[in-house]
Amino acid sequence: MLLQLNIQNFAIVRSLDIDWHSGMTTITGETGAGKSIAIDALGLCLGDRATTNVVRPNCKKADLAATFEIKKNKLAIAWLKQHELISEHDGECILRRVISAEGRSKSYINGSQVPLIQLKEIGQLLINIHGQHDHQLIVKASHQCRLLDSYANHPTLLNDVKHYALQWSKLNKELALLQQSKQQREAEQQLIQYQVNELDEFALQHGEFATLEADYKRHSNAQDLLDSTLSSLQTLSENENFNILDALRECSENVHSIARIDPQLANVASILSEALIQLDEASSDLSHYYQQLELDPQSYALIEDRYSTALQLAKKHQLSPEELVNFHGELKQQLDSMSNDESRINTIIEALETTKQHYHDSANILSISRQKSAQRLSKLISKSMQELNMPHGKFHIATEQPKAKNIEQGSIQADFKDSINSNGTDQINFQVSINPGQALEAMHKVASGGELSRISLAMQVILADKVITPTLIFDEVDVGISGPTAAMVGKKLQQLAKNTQVICVTHLPQVACKGHQQLFVSKHIDGGLTETTVTELSESNRVKEIARLLAGDKISQHSLANAQELLAS
Repeated sequence: MLLQLNIQNFAIVRSLDIDWHSGMTTITGETGAGKSIAIDALGLCLGDRATTNVVRPNCKKADLAATFEIKKNKLAIAWLKQHELISEHDGECILRRVISAEGRSKSYINGSQVPLIQLKEIGQLLINIHGQHDHQLIVKASHQCRLLDSYANHPTLLNDVKHYALQWSKLNKELALLQQSKQQREAEQQLIQYQVNELDEFALQHGEFATLEADYKRHSNAQDLLDSTLSSLQTLSENENFNILDALRECSENVHSIARIDPQLANVASILSEALIQLDEASSDLSHYYQQLELDPQSYALIEDRYSTALQLAKKHQLSPEELVNFHGELKQQLDSMSNDESRINTIIEALETTKQHYHDSANILSISRQKSAQRLSKLISKSMQELNMPHGKFHIATEQPKAKNIEQGSIQADFKDSINSNGTDQINFQVSINPGQALEAMHKVASGGELSRISLAMQVILADKVITPTLIFDEVDVGISGPTAAMVGKKLQQLAKNTQVICVTHLPQVACKGHQQLFVSKHIDGGLTETTVTELSESNRVKEIARLLAGDKISQHSLANAQELLAS
């Protein structure tokens, strides 16, 4: 429950410290005094959007802090532990918001600075605020559906439906992208397939081009190789008139002969012997090479053709010939990927069908739960309407399924778009009948503003039993209500406060008198600036305030007596 609210330099508040009691607290005050200012400040502590005008004039910042008791709030304690924000003060949670005059703000939970979203998350586990304009939302189909789901309290069923709706949405987006690019992809696929076929036919292997290039050079220069080799052999060993080997052999024999006379030439003789051996081996190898050389025009033509084709393909793809093999492999992978896209389209369509079935199965279970809850809630609201000065009032929640559309085979996306919704397949419609003999019709057609306000309040009181938050705030939800109806509203709120802390901003004496605690909001001028104060009323001052609400500024003995009677009841 809410224990304390501290407000510094907020709007027309300079400084306020409000202690809150359990049970029901009513907040009253003069028109324009700022009865809802504490609720607005509390909303900022809970993560509402802040603007620059929330800071009191001539002040640098507004500082707001709300203290809650959470000893029995297991969900809040679990959330704080999960985010490592549990307080050292056992059983308490302090939410703080500091807003600068420039509009920047900082958020704190138990003294630790946190993102604003975390204030909102923990706030939903601490307080539920019902605003004075909630009855305007009650005529909207989406809000009607949320109210019914709140009463039915079936979050697991809702989550199942939302899960399959989200899964379908993701699959459908992927399918749409694949189908949109299908025509372009098919053209690219044809081109790549042609390129792959061409390279498949050529079938160049790793390292082949280097060998091919060497063979081409050798065959294209075969005659020069033959001529040069033969000339070299003649010079080296085969010229009968003179050759290097014969001359070297004669020289070597002469040096060996004189080396036997003078040992100083032994080293020269050894060198000449080694040179003779090496030249002899060179001559032998060169002769063997010459014998293998041949002019083969047919082989040369084949090599030349393959070599030329490799160069042409490389130029065509703007590559070096050595890169052709890797490029060929990359094209094949790209082609496989495109084939996988086609396969993926078929897989997605199958997954969409499966997801659609799961969705409708879950939506049917959700629909059954809604129908059962709608019957119970309709009876409760009808009874509450009759208690709120609508003696012939009837309330009915219609849950209808949309009519199936005939979709041509293959138009799977259109079919899904018509039937998949994250809230399920039900169309929820709140219907009322106010007068005897009047048929049930949609609320906005037959209910006045005051009647809508009463129906909304009745619904909020009923739904309040379903909420998990330990504190409920009603901000002038009793607008347009008076007389016996107001007394019944006060009674219902007081009954609600037996199990939940209820805070109610009101202008009705019949509601104000039901509070276990009553706060009075007033304003005065201080130094040229307006200032709002909030005071907890004593029993005697409560009598005066209730009398003011009954009679206005001129309080008589009669209005005081009526006030005492209301408080006594």
